[in-house]
Amino acid sequence: METPIADFVNAYRKSGVSRLHMPGHKGQGPLGCESLDITEIAGADALYQADGIIARSESNAAALFGTAATFYSTEGSSQCIRAMLYLAVLHASISGERPVIVAARNAHQSFVLAAALLDVEIVWLWPEESPFSLCRCNVSHVQLERVLRTLPRPPAAVYVTAPDYLGSTPDVAALAATAHRFKVPLLVDGAHGAYLKFLPHGAHPIDLGADLCCDSAHKTLPVLTGGAYLHVGPRAPADFIENGKRALALFGSTSPSYLILQSLDLVNYRLAEDYPQRLASCAVRLEALRADLRGGGWRITQSDPLKLTISAAESGWDGRDMAALLRRGNVECEYADPDFVVLMATPENAERDFKQIGSALGRNPRQGPLRRPSPCLFPPEKACSPREAAFSPSESVPAARATGRILAAPTVGCPPAIPVVVGGERIAQDAVEVFAYYDISSVQVIPDH
Repeated sequence: METPIADFVNAYRKSGVSRLHMPGHKGQGPLGCESLDITEIAGADALYQADGIIARSESNAAALFGTAATFYSTEGSSQCIRAMLYLAVLHASISGERPVIVAARNAHQSFVLAAALLDVEIVWLWPEESPFSLCRCNVSHVQLERVLRTLPRPPAAVYVTAPDYLGSTPDVAALAATAHRFKVPLLVDGAHGAYLKFLPHGAHPIDLGADLCCDSAHKTLPVLTGGAYLHVGPRAPADFIENGKRALALFGSTSPSYLILQSLDLVNYRLAEDYPQRLASCAVRLEALRADLRGGGWRITQSDPLKLTISAAESGWDGRDMAALLRRGNVECEYADPDFVVLMATPENAERDFKQIGSALGRNPRQGPLRRPSPCLFPPEKACSPREAAFSPSESVPAARATGRILAAPTVGCPPAIPVVVGGERIAQDAVEVFAYYDISSVQVIPDH
């Protein structure tokens, strides 16, 4: 498969052209990559008006993913999530009424902030399972249908995360079929699942009926940080393709990184070659590690094939202590909270890495579950819209003293960047307890008058 962006930049690097254009390093510097870092010069195409080398590379990506169109982002899935909401609102063409999106509650804060910017009303799908986890919200198609039937008019979209931070995935095919019966598009935050397309069976949200899906290529593919895709499904409304670049441009920098664009371009070649075989081998190796850890007394949670999710609490540990244990064994995990530890593997990991995980954990000396009260979070009172909250003055207060206050904007860190309370919601005592559970010490609230 051709790599037009990388080929162009490499030829330019060798050309000896005097660089009387941005960026200011002029192709020289201590990092070693400066000669490949260019801007939108003649022949380099333009990301948001692509009709040359970028358009050709995106067409290659679309062929690999089996989409109607795939657009590149150099600002991660966050940019794509904002674009997806904009496309859904634009497609709905609701005159005089605020658009509504039905969303699973474990949405990334970029979704919440995009809803505030676009003045979208969110109808939340709350998890029907227990115990509570900030990261997980496995909603069902039955639950979705029940909510859709209660709405006075169809929403602009249904929005879910698949897979989530812990590697759990709702039934995307059933959710898509339900949404489509109501003539509503399904949007999927697939940031953690770009690789799913290349498994032996069709597990990618686009294959399962999603109309729009974002993938953070950099999370699971060999791509530089910030590289992401906005995919349009084969049966999605035509205006999603027509307005895709417009939507991304609305939220993106006019100076996209050509280092990231080259990385997205070059991965097409790797995906078209032996990547599926290497991926399958990695998944088999990770499953063997799961079996070894179970044999050593560790409780392993079901997850997507490239995540190793350890139920720390059920193994007798606080997840943060387990992360420290791994760190002492020279292993850095992706995420740890009081209940879970998440490690993410890819075919780029060597055998040494898998052995090091096993050596770091060894046999679990604590065979019983950790006994402590689990938090609960109930649907909070809506005091104002996310937009009203985001554009209100705010002040920072200790989370422990925030009961009764109205959240201005979510301030949870990444990972997992999943808000406990959403802007415009009143903070109840149960939320304060969840703040404490996840070590959230302060929150931004609207000042009392």
